[in-house]
Amino acid sequence: MNWDQVKGKWKQMTGSAKERWGKLTDDELTQIDGSREKLVGKIQEKYGIAKEEAEKQVDDWGSKG
Repeated sequence: MNWDQVKGKWKQMTGSAKERWGKLTDDELTQIDGSREKLVGKIQEKYGIAKEEAEKQVDDWGSKG
């Protein structure tokens, strides 16, 4: 699934994102609103990982969508 599809289905995808990154709150997922960059940033912030690792996780998750 490409990121445009993820963005278009964000409300449905939030459950899956919450499963994958349990530290993200519902409010944060609402604020992210399908933005790949915001998701990467929040994952970096919550999990204390490098941007490259956060991007890899997001890409892996998005491709399984």
